[in-house]
Amino acid sequence: MPNIVGMNFSISNNDFDESYLNLKNSLEANEKIKIVAEVNHQANAQSVDLELNPTRIIFFGNPNLGTPLMQKNQLAGLDLPQKILVYQDNQDEVFLSYNNTLYLSSRHDVLEAPTLSMISGALKNLTANAGDNEVVSMPEESTVDNSEGVVTKISKQSFNDTYAKLQGAISGNPNLRIIAEVNHQSNAENVGLELNPTRLIIFGNPNLGTPLMQNAQTTALDLPQKMLVWENADGVVHVSYNDPAYLVKRHGITDNEKIITTITGALNNLSNAAITE
Repeated sequence: MPNIVGMNFSISNNDFDESYLNLKNSLEANEKIKIVAEVNHQANAQSVDLELNPTRIIFFGNPNLGTPLMQKNQLAGLDLPQKILVYQDNQDEVFLSYNNTLYLSSRHDVLEAPTLSMISGALKNLTANAGDNEVVSMPEESTVDNSEGVVTKISKQSFNDTYAKLQGAISGNPNLRIIAEVNHQSNAENVGLELNPTRLIIFGNPNLGTPLMQNAQTTALDLPQKMLVWENADGVVHVSYNDPAYLVKRHGITDNEKIITTITGALNNLSNAAITE
């Protein structure tokens, strides 16, 4: 049984493909939800001649629910849009898992956001329905410190220049692939809500990510990598991302020191490229 800080899960009564298809169909049937990206970690591993059990994650969003979290704290955009992971372990058990709202609210100090209960209910229902089984939650295991595991740097550039330089640094690296770009501010405006400039880039490198998932499959809940560019009310521009050391701690990754060091250096270099004149 997985025991990951902030992760709720369900053991599916359906096989892997049916569980994932049920989840996708439910998301597509809800006109308020938009699927942002689907990532097949197993297929990505195979593309670089590595093996991985069936592992897929789907990113999806509803700006009416997510924007109020970012209005409280833009850093919440690092964990938005929402995502649900479907994976099959070595014992052929199929799990559906997601970050619960207690984890999100404590990590980003948005406990008073009015939409948290609706987000919680939606994630629980989607997961339970996809796997035809109840969701297991361990709230006592879900609270983390404010901004725990988040690296934030202040940019010397404007918001647009910072984002463009980050995007260019990622797309210009032949080892990296941009999975999705999310303009949280634009999405908020589309539903009549206000938000300071906030954009997310999701990107990955299967050569580096796959070994972490081979070691601790739930790491897929925090992969691919993400970087958030945001400008606060005082006009200060920031770049934020998850510290790889935090993923090691959260998912219990072992024996991957060299890869973690490589990922840490890559994220540091990308963020520095974005913030430097």
